[in-house]
Amino acid sequence: MAEGGTVHDRFWPSVGMLPSMLPAALLSGSMAPITAWGLAMTSVLSRRTLLDGLAACAVTSSTAIAQGACRDGYGQGRCPLPVAQATAPIKEVFDPTGWKTLALESFTIDVLDYRKEAAFYEALMGWKIRDDDGKQAVMDIGDWGNCIFRGAASDSFGPGAPGRPAPRAAVRSFAWVIDKWDARKVAAALEQRGMAPIAENKGAFESFRVKDPDGWDLQICNGKGLSSARKRPPSAESLAPVPFAPTGWKTVWLDHVSFRVSNYKRSVSFYANLLGWQRSYDEGSQNELMVADIGDVLCRGGNPFISEQVRGPAGASIDHISFGIAPWDVEDVRGALEARGLRAQIDTSSAHLGPDNKIIQDDIYQAAFQSYHTNTPNGFNLQISWNTIDKRLALANAVKPRALRKPPSQAQ
Repeated sequence: MAEGGTVHDRFWPSVGMLPSMLPAALLSGSMAPITAWGLAMTSVLSRRTLLDGLAACAVTSSTAIAQGACRDGYGQGRCPLPVAQATAPIKEVFDPTGWKTLALESFTIDVLDYRKEAAFYEALMGWKIRDDDGKQAVMDIGDWGNCIFRGAASDSFGPGAPGRPAPRAAVRSFAWVIDKWDARKVAAALEQRGMAPIAENKGAFESFRVKDPDGWDLQICNGKGLSSARKRPPSAESLAPVPFAPTGWKTVWLDHVSFRVSNYKRSVSFYANLLGWQRSYDEGSQNELMVADIGDVLCRGGNPFISEQVRGPAGASIDHISFGIAPWDVEDVRGALEARGLRAQIDTSSAHLGPDNKIIQDDIYQAAFQSYHTNTPNGFNLQISWNTIDKRLALANAVKPRALRKPPSQAQ
């Protein structure tokens, strides 16, 4: 196929027909010539052509909703406000603490079968087990973070969405190491800002748990816990068999945490002023926060200038986490996922209008942001991307509305 062409351009009367028309051999990666369906085709369908076609039909309504509501413009659909109002600042929730986030201490994720989940991440993402006490596994994410997988009962996850399986995994909290640690001063600063800190200490490790504006469990720590332990190689062994051959990948970057909140402007103000996270830009429905040299947290949710969006009860959740891996190659990563029986859903986040005026994802080979989504054994939505610290805002820039790319005086 000529460079820049698509499956739609060459072969198909409707790109939406692609999944039903592709034979199983092609979906498994076969490069056999196409002669079926009464079409006189002698061309070989290359793997790149297949990826182009699958990307074109992968953009469903649910995928579109996963991106910023204002990506495709202001004063329309899911982004009804004009740009100036949608992106207007709010009063800061409190004065800055002056703290800086130094490290990711941990994510805590409840799952139905924690050992199966840990073995999966060990084989796929190169994580190492630091400890397993029979109730939870603590894993090193390279030398820059930890994840705690806790076993949990099935009824602890609540009901699933209509027509979807009951959830078996849920992120429950995250913990961050800050500078200028003095327990008394930290507690006082938290109380002055309306929080009720609860101390959680063990030996030299000191921390406080607080609730953010949505009731999310946030732990603020000194640097003498897991962040310190990571300097020593883990010695624990996996107590569950790995589900497949290791990929050899290394998890090198926290690409983004998809943090769903009730009022994203309030949450952005809270974390920026409390933990020193840096704001990228206000899109009207989300804002990507840069957490030092650790990674990014994408706060997304209701806009307070649209009353119906923030009228409901407060609440927060993490619907997926994206990790940057190395080495990265579009076809090799997809092939490794598929060879292990895993979903490999293309996500470039950026998109364009196709010939039928439907939104089509940009070609993953040319997109500024390249990634795949897959599912863990307990059903968590894991995203794998090529992002590193050098590309940290590739996603944010890829979905930046056109109005925000212009001087404010020209924005419409």
